Amino acid sequence: MAPHADDRTTDPSGPPPRLADRVALGALTRTYPPDLVDQVLAACGRLERRHRLLPARLVVYYVLALALFADLASREVLRCLVEALRGVAGWRHPREPWRRWRVPAHSALVQARARLGVAPLRALYAHAVVPLATPATPGAFYRGWRLLALDGTCLDVADTPANAAAFGRPGSSRGEGQGGFPQARLVGLTECGSHAVLAAQAGPYRDSEPALADRLLADPAAGPALAGGLLLVDQGLSSVQRWRRARATGAALLWRVRTDAHGPKLAVRTPLCDGSWLAALPARGGEPVGSEPVLVRVVDYRLDDPGRTRRAGHGSHGGARTPSGGKVVAYRLLTSILDPAQAPAVELAALYHERWEAEGALDELKTHQRGAGAVLRSRTPDGVEQELWAHLLVHYALRALMHQAAQAGSLDPDRLSFTATLRIVRRHTIARAAFSP
Repeated sequence: MAPHADDRTTDPSGPPPRLADRVALGALTRTYPPDLVDQVLAACGRLERRHRLLPARLVVYYVLALALFADLASREVLRCLVEALRGVAGWRHPREPWRRWRVPAHSALVQARARLGVAPLRALYAHAVVPLATPATPGAFYRGWRLLALDGTCLDVADTPANAAAFGRPGSSRGEGQGGFPQARLVGLTECGSHAVLAAQAGPYRDSEPALADRLLADPAAGPALAGGLLLVDQGLSSVQRWRRARATGAALLWRVRTDAHGPKLAVRTPLCDGSWLAALPARGGEPVGSEPVLVRVVDYRLDDPGRTRRAGHGSHGGARTPSGGKVVAYRLLTSILDPAQAPAVELAALYHERWEAEGALDELKTHQRGAGAVLRSRTPDGVEQELWAHLLVHYALRALMHQAAQAGSLDPDRLSFTATLRIVRRHTIARAAFSP
């Protein structure tokens, strides 16, 4: 693999090339090329007016590298980015030899991240993140609808006074006091077939998951992904108001709701040929006076859940014991697809489990990419938010690479290992950081 043309020896009489302009992120640069990074930096007003040891483009790639190498110290991450340049024999400029460059002090790295801020990372995400799946991607579409799922998670952040005040802490598992670390909450819109997180909202722990979901549904950046999709949502995020907001995006909906006394009261309005039935969602508190009821189609079914044997009494669904020793658990789905011919009830019941792909995607980011039990390194609220967007950007780039590899091998992306891909990209970044992808 040959280096870029501008990595070769240049005219000694010309201006010296900057080491920072040679740095990229190996395979991840394919998703976030330097031209796009510069465009985003210019739009956010972050391009520097004077020569810096840490110019803005380098800092963007450095912040992405902090998420890619979440277990390494900050200065060691920057060393990984520039280490490959030692092997580029053609890049030797007499006025700025490679060996004169030194890794900046930790304080300089902190100041550079603060100058960059959150906006360029958020803007880069909005510009670069698009749906990956095609109709040929296994499990990505149902009868022309792109399968999407909405879910959330929490991540521990560094225990500093500023982070504790900005994010808040969860309660203690013993019911007394507070948890050991402040936490940030993240809600993401996941493409089920590729595990790509196409839109996200982050906030403090005190912001509820439903509140962040509402912000995501109202975000114009999420609109293109939602339009024409089939959005799968679990019962924890289901509400009449949220249903209206989600339908306004142009997405079809398949949501689970509770079947006990806390679930919506749904009288049968019209029985349908496949065993489902039409009902009206009643208006709830917080909706405008005189709001029309929402017409939905209801799909009821039951499953034998052997896992309930270890969680006897868990939940409020009840159910009889089965030969497997588990429980028969009642499920209720609501869908905006009112015609059974477009989506038969038995197919919708089988389809709903695809919602778990969203939890799998967030687990990849939280457990494998960040590290099991690890804490986000940033000690300020702005740094935490910047770091969250960097993790989302890195996860998307990894998933884009995996989807491309799956297409080349005619495989389901689910058959590829996220952990193995993460390790390969880490090795590639250290060995080839200065080369094009």
